[in-house]
Amino acid sequence: MRDVRIEKLAHNLINYSVKLGAGEKVLIENFGVQKELVMALVEEAYKAGGFPFVSLKEPQIDRAMMLGADKAQYEKIAEFEGNVMKEMDAYIGLRAGENINETSDVPADKLKTHGETVGKMHSDIRVKQTKWVVLRYPSSSMAQLAKMSTVGFEDFYFDVCNLDYGKMSTAMDGLVELMNKTDKVQLIGPGTDLTFSIKDIPAIKCAGEMNIPDGEVFTAPVRDSINGTLTYNTPSPYQGFTFENVSFTFKDGKIVKATANDTDRLNKVLDTDEGARFVGEFAIGVNPFIHEPMQDILFDEKIEGSFHFTPGQCYDEAFNGNQSAIHWDLVNIQRADYGGGEIYFDDVLIRKDGIFVLPELAPLNPENLV
Repeated sequence: MRDVRIEKLAHNLINYSVKLGAGEKVLIENFGVQKELVMALVEEAYKAGGFPFVSLKEPQIDRAMMLGADKAQYEKIAEFEGNVMKEMDAYIGLRAGENINETSDVPADKLKTHGETVGKMHSDIRVKQTKWVVLRYPSSSMAQLAKMSTVGFEDFYFDVCNLDYGKMSTAMDGLVELMNKTDKVQLIGPGTDLTFSIKDIPAIKCAGEMNIPDGEVFTAPVRDSINGTLTYNTPSPYQGFTFENVSFTFKDGKIVKATANDTDRLNKVLDTDEGARFVGEFAIGVNPFIHEPMQDILFDEKIEGSFHFTPGQCYDEAFNGNQSAIHWDLVNIQRADYGGGEIYFDDVLIRKDGIFVLPELAPLNPENLV
């Protein structure tokens, strides 16, 4: 008998996240086969009057493809998958797998080419032309990264993914309104004193319609306005390697100094292209069920009391002009148990040690979202 939590998740993905309508086509793309959820999604798509299409992929096979492909083949793959995506009204990307480091031995130039072709196709077609949502699915590997038992992690996963995102969306309205009126932002914390502007760049709430789990409000800094130092306090897997103790120094928007547990590797990522040393996103995380980093960015960027500050490509919805083949969400947790920290908007304190201090933002504090 199927877990009722899977059925609830599938129902929410089809009816809330992508709002599939009668006659609409949805591509269900599954990296790492999870049959129960895929079948539930197919059934829910039919109930909504839609037409489901399924693509099953496997991370180890994807790695083999990357190792052998040259740019010409990447371009053909992007064209092939892009032609399918153009036919879709909606997209659900289900990511699963037992090894987050599956691409750790794929050469950097091949990863870069993959991002410039297949990744760009997703940015240009899937993101811009479909109703889409991306999510993970629990595995023993994810449980291990979260330092939890497999059963315990599954319970956590379904609590996070099946929370009331409609309630969260309403609670975000005050923060969106305030961010849209704000010019100067200052971030303070251990190893961090950073200022930048978000003037005239829209704030976008994310409450279960593009990512599951969800729980962030994002915008982008004015591209050349960033100055100061930012030190991240969570590990961040990227291109098959887990970076720790990442610290950036900014001057007029550009990362002029970058250090980490592998400084050379870090700077190679930042040298991907000109835009990789500039920032495409600033976001505040508010998910009340996610407390600790688990080296999975779809979870970590939503951590209660966190923010992320993202080198690379900006989003069209919060456009600051930065273009890059990378988009790397790096997370800082400002709760007291992680050293604390403060966020100021136009010199007014809005969050201290992960707790919003303004009355209009109090609905986003964890006790009001669970």
